[in-house]
Amino acid sequence: MVMKASGSENVTDLNQLPEEAKLIRPYLLELRHRAEKEPVVKPHPHLSDLFLIRFLRARDFDVELALKLLINYHKWRQECPEISANLQPSSIIGLLRNNYHAVLRSRDAAGSRVLLYRIGQWNPKEFSACEVFRVSLITSELIVQETETQRNGLKAIFDLQGWCFWHALQITPSLAKKISCILTDSFPLKVRGIHFINEPRFFRPVFTMIRPLLPDKIKQR
Repeated sequence: MVMKASGSENVTDLNQLPEEAKLIRPYLLELRHRAEKEPVVKPHPHLSDLFLIRFLRARDFDVELALKLLINYHKWRQECPEISANLQPSSIIGLLRNNYHAVLRSRDAAGSRVLLYRIGQWNPKEFSACEVFRVSLITSELIVQETETQRNGLKAIFDLQGWCFWHALQITPSLAKKISCILTDSFPLKVRGIHFINEPRFFRPVFTMIRPLLPDKIKQR
């Protein structure tokens, strides 16, 4: 029998509970039991309560969907080593010094974390698109440890001032597909919104080419 919370009120109640709460235990035990049978899933300590609760919250305590997300999480890392192999801050220190990326101190009205990306601070002659996306992945691994972020997700703001032709050349269809997977099906965070500001004229044609590769969930946000 597959465990999942029934009704929006039940999901809301479970979401507000800490991982050590008695009502949460059956979900954690079931997810761990099933995950241990999956060859792609790494063993303990990656199956700790603190780790597994992220996947349950991201899928509203539906164990079947949480397991699928957990499997995708590990598969994506195996299939995209050029991005996921080195998740140490030292690997992206140049971009951080250029103020390319920031996590706003205050959450939005819904409690979501707000991430800011300043595209103009990315020099594509110095840093590849894979290195740039690694910044997002490292940040995501940090903020997903926050209970409030697990519950309320994140929103991303892309400041496109300074976007140029060389940036566009870096975003290949293959990379766009990999990014869309991590945004929707391979990471235990809910993306509540994606916003573009200071769009240059030629950004829309580029985005129009990439848009068909994105899942419907991302298109709607």
